[in-house]
Amino acid sequence: MSMQDDRGGQQQKLDALRETLAKLEAGELSSDLFDPAPQDSATQPQGSPADAEPQGITADTEPQGTVDAAPQGSTADAEPAGSGSAAPAAEPDLNKASSASREDQYAKARAVVLRKLTGSPKSRHQLAQALREREFSEETLTAVLDRMEEVHLVNDREFARMWVRTRHETKGLGSAALKRELRDKGISEADAGDALEQLSADDETAAARELIAAKLRGVVVPPAHSVEDRKERDKLTRRLVGMLARRGHSPGAAFSLVREELDARSR
Repeated sequence: MSMQDDRGGQQQKLDALRETLAKLEAGELSSDLFDPAPQDSATQPQGSPADAEPQGITADTEPQGTVDAAPQGSTADAEPAGSGSAAPAAEPDLNKASSASREDQYAKARAVVLRKLTGSPKSRHQLAQALREREFSEETLTAVLDRMEEVHLVNDREFARMWVRTRHETKGLGSAALKRELRDKGISEADAGDALEQLSADDETAAARELIAAKLRGVVVPPAHSVEDRKERDKLTRRLVGMLARRGHSPGAAFSLVREELDARSR
């Protein structure tokens, strides 16, 4: 598959994700695709009839009209009205509250990740940083990003290959600069190495020549016959070699390519 076909596929995935997220936020679509896998609960559902007693029946209830009932109007052992013990207030279910809080945080973190991905592809490291900046817990961000990897919306290997192709073609970057950028984005050495294998020595040479030609457009290159011309040419050479080195091209190869281009233009 060509680099152009790969890039077209990435763009189609990105457009589809943007459309799906828009429908989810508008309430036109509901999906549990990004929800965490359900977990079995060891607790018995509330309201289970297993041990419930029939309503209206108690173990020690005495029938009305018993012979031992106190005579009406007797105050010997009577308690003032309203002085009986009130039923204890129901305690809040902390487990339910905690579970609801975790689910809410998960949903919010998931929304952040989906919005980031609709802008452009991101590495797992970049997304984790975005969630930490919003103070999501490590547990929440790990759960969200693990799920995104499961549904193939986050894939560092694919991201690295796309990044190398795009940056090389649009910026003319060499392998050294690309390797630094991938490291800064948290890409592993293995995935970075796989991505950089897409570039050949000829690819890097062609990119370097294009950068040199762009910098020399409209520049008159002196033939280096006089001392002043040689000084001007040396200054131009240093400037071009430095530019190529910053773009990740080796200094030795850069110097050779610059000298060839200057010689060709000064004839």
